[in-house]
Amino acid sequence: MGTETDQPGVKKGKAPPGKPQNEFENLSPEETLARLQVSADGLSAEEAAKRLAQTGPNALAETHVSAWQRMLGYFWGPIPWMIEAAGVLSAVNEDWRSFAVIVAMLLINGGIGFWQEASAADALDALKRQLALKARVKRGGNWTEIDAADLVPGDIVRLRLGDVVPADVKLLEGGYLSIDQSALTGESLPVTRKPGGVAYSSTVVKEGEMVAAIYATGGNTFFGRTAKLVQSAGAVSHFQKAVLHIGNLLIICAVGLSALLIGVELERGLPVLTLLSFVLIVVVASIPVALPAVLSVTMALGALALSRMKAIVSRLESIEEMAGITVLCSDKTGTLTQNKLTLGTPLTLGNEPADEVTLAAALACKRENHDDAIDLAVLEGVRDKDALGRYEQRAFTPFDPTHKRTEATVAWDGKEFRVTKGAPQVIMALCALDNAQQAQAAKIVEEEAAKGYRTLGVARADEGANWRFLGILPLFDPPRVDSRETIEAARAHGIEVKMVTGDNTAIAREISGQLGLGTNILPASTVLKDGAELGGLVEQADGFAEVFPEHKYAIVKALQDEGHIVAMTGDGVNDAPALKQAEVGIAVSGATDAARSAASLILTAPGLSVIISAVEEARRIFERMMSYTIYRIAMTLSIMVFVVATMLIWNLYPLTTIMIILLALLDDIPIMTIAWDNAELPSKPVRWEMNRLLAISSVLGVLALAQSFGLYLLARDWLHASVTEGQTMMFLRFIVGGHLLLFSTRTRHPFWARPYPSWQLFSAIIATQIVGVMFVGFGWLMTPISWGQIGLIWLYDLVWFVLMDFAKLGTYRLMENRGRHQLAFISVLNKVLHPHGGFNIRRHGGGTGGRARRG
Repeated sequence: MGTETDQPGVKKGKAPPGKPQNEFENLSPEETLARLQVSADGLSAEEAAKRLAQTGPNALAETHVSAWQRMLGYFWGPIPWMIEAAGVLSAVNEDWRSFAVIVAMLLINGGIGFWQEASAADALDALKRQLALKARVKRGGNWTEIDAADLVPGDIVRLRLGDVVPADVKLLEGGYLSIDQSALTGESLPVTRKPGGVAYSSTVVKEGEMVAAIYATGGNTFFGRTAKLVQSAGAVSHFQKAVLHIGNLLIICAVGLSALLIGVELERGLPVLTLLSFVLIVVVASIPVALPAVLSVTMALGALALSRMKAIVSRLESIEEMAGITVLCSDKTGTLTQNKLTLGTPLTLGNEPADEVTLAAALACKRENHDDAIDLAVLEGVRDKDALGRYEQRAFTPFDPTHKRTEATVAWDGKEFRVTKGAPQVIMALCALDNAQQAQAAKIVEEEAAKGYRTLGVARADEGANWRFLGILPLFDPPRVDSRETIEAARAHGIEVKMVTGDNTAIAREISGQLGLGTNILPASTVLKDGAELGGLVEQADGFAEVFPEHKYAIVKALQDEGHIVAMTGDGVNDAPALKQAEVGIAVSGATDAARSAASLILTAPGLSVIISAVEEARRIFERMMSYTIYRIAMTLSIMVFVVATMLIWNLYPLTTIMIILLALLDDIPIMTIAWDNAELPSKPVRWEMNRLLAISSVLGVLALAQSFGLYLLARDWLHASVTEGQTMMFLRFIVGGHLLLFSTRTRHPFWARPYPSWQLFSAIIATQIVGVMFVGFGWLMTPISWGQIGLIWLYDLVWFVLMDFAKLGTYRLMENRGRHQLAFISVLNKVLHPHGGFNIRRHGGGTGGRARRG
C-alpha cells in the first residue's frame, strides 16, 4: 500500500500486524473516489447528513449504564454492607425504630451520591463537548471545519502537521505525510506516506500536508477511534491518594477501638447481636462515607469553573498539580505576544524591488491556511492583491521543523518557477551566497533581531536555474498588552515564569526585557548538552531561545530534578514529550490535536492570564479539600474515642444507635456543600503537608474530645440529667459543636475573617441545626430536653468553638515559627561551617518544605 519510509531501519509501510488488506489499500485515488461515490469537490451537505444517519457518529459506541444500575451501585460495597448488616441486626433484635432510620440513611446516602455523580458526569460531558476534535473537510466544493465526530465515509479532508488523523483515509494528493503510528504498530519511527497510500485513525501527522478521502469511520476503523481527550474522573492524584490514605487510617483506628470495645463488653455479658449492631453503626459514623462524593464533585465543579475561564481540564487529577506549580515555562508566540505578525519593509542585498520580494514570499504561502500567522502577515503585506490571482500554484511543500521553509512551484505566462521562504540561515545556505553577501545578510538578521523582529529569507529559482536570494522580510510580533501584568501576578503567586521559544536569542532577549522577565536568555543548544549539570543553570536563566522539542523536555526534567512542580506550554506535535513530562502540560490556544491530547490543561483563549486564573481556582479547590480532611480527622477522634471510652469507663451508651445514624446523616449534608464554599487563595504554591495537617486535626480532635467529656460530666453531676437525657444532650452537642468546628477548619485565619462561608454551606449548616434542635426539643426518636438546656448547650459549644479557633491559630503560628527557626538555624550553620558554598537552602511551596541541596 504505502511507500518506503525515509527513516533507516524501518520496513516498508504495510497493514499493521493482524490487519488484513482492505479493498481501498490497492485502489488508485480515482478508483477510491468512484467507490465512495464522491467527487473531488466533496459531499454535499444533504448527502453527508444522509450518510451520517446511516453510519452513525465517527466515534466508538460508549457503554451506558442505566440510572437504576448506577443507583443500585450505592448499595453495594464495603460501607453499604456494614450499614445493611447493622440494619439486619436491628431487625433481628426487633429494634424497629433503628431499622427504619438505618433504611432511611441508606436511601438518603444513595440519593445524595447518585445526584453528585450525575452532576460530575454532566460537568465532564460539557468538557468533552468543548474538547471535541475538529477536522478540515471539503463539502460542496468549499473547505470548512467541523467536529471529527460528524465525518462520514466519502468526506474529503486535509491533513497537515500536528493533526490527529480523524478516520481511516486514502491519501489522494499532496507531497507526502510523515506519520507517527507507534500507538498502532509499535514502530518507534514515523513512516512516510504518499498519494495512493492509506493512513489510519488516531495516528499523528509529524510532517507534510495532503488531501485524503475517508473510507471508514467510528467503530469501522482499524484502530476503533476512541476520540476521548477528557480522561476518566476515576484517576487518583497525589492529593486524593493522601486523603484516601487518611481515610484508611481512620478505618483502622475505628476497627481497632471497636475490637477493644467488643472484647470488654462481651466479658461484661452484653448480648452479642446488640453489641455488634451498635459497633457497626459507630464505625460507619466514623468512616468518611462522603469522601468519594466530596472528591468527585469538588474536582468536577472546579473543572467546570475553569472551563468558564476558557481553560479546559482534560485530566481532573491535574487540578491538584496546578495548585503547586512553582515554575511556568511559557511559549513566547501567541502566549506572551499577540501572535499577530506585522510585515516590515523588505531588506535586500542588491537591487531587487521590495515589492518583488514580498510577492515571491506570498507565492510561497498556502492561501487556504487561514490560521498560519506568518502566511497571513506576508499575504497582507502584498500591495497589489490582484497580482496574486494571475499566478497558478501547481505544487506546495509546507513548512516542517526539519527543513524550516516552505516551497511552491508557480506558473505564470506559460512559464514555471519556484519560490521559497523560511529561516534566513536555511535560505542563505540554499542560495550559496558568497562570503560578502552572507556577512551582509547575517548582519541584517542580527540588527533586526536586536529590535525584536523575526526575519524570513526569500528566494526564487527560474526554470533550470539555481536559487537566487531575493531578500529578507522583517516580521514583528508585539507583546500582549496584558502579558507584563500577568507575569507580575504570577510572581505574586509564587510562580517563576521562564520564556521558552524557538526564536533567535536576540529577539527573545528583547521581548523578555520588554515584559520584565529579565534578559538572561540562554541559547538552548549551548546550555542543554549531554552530561551537563543543568539544575542551577536552568534555574537561574530567565528563559531559553532557539529551543527544539528535545530541549523543552530537558528543561522540564532539569527543573523537576531541582524539586519544582513545572507547568509547560506548547502548541505543536513535537511539544508532546515535554507536555507529558511536566506536571501540568498546557496546550495553548490554537494548539494542534496532538498537543491537546498530551496536555492536562487546554486553553481556548490566548495569553497567560487564563493560566493564572486556573492556578487560583486549583488552589481554592486544594484548600477546600484540606479543610474537609482536617474536619474529618478531628470529628472521628471526637466521636469514636468518646463513645468507646465512655462505654469502657462507665459501662453505658453515651449515644443511642439512632442518634449515631442521625449524626452521620446530618453531618453529610453540610460536607457535600464544601465544593461550593468560598475558599481563601494561598499566596504561594501549596503542597501536601502531612505533618501540619495531622498536627492541626489532632489538636482540634483532642480539644473536641475534652469538650465532649466536659459536657457529659456537666450533665451528669451538675444538671443531674438522666441517662437518656444525657444521651440527648450529647447528641445536640455533636451536631452544634461539629458544624461550628467546620466553620473553624475551613480557614487558616480567625473564623470571622474573609472569605466568609458560601451561602450553600451556611444554609446547609443552619438547616441541619434547626432539624437537630427540633429532634431534641420535641423528642423525636429520643428523650426531649428543655429549651433552657438547649440554650445552655449552644452557649457551651460557642465558648468552646472560640477557644478551639484560637488554639488552631496558635498551632498554625507555632508550626510556621518552627519552620522559620529551622531555616534560620541551618542558614547560620551554612555561613559558619561552609563559608565558600556549602548548603543552599531554598523555599518551595506555601511556606514550608525548605529543601537543602549542594551548592
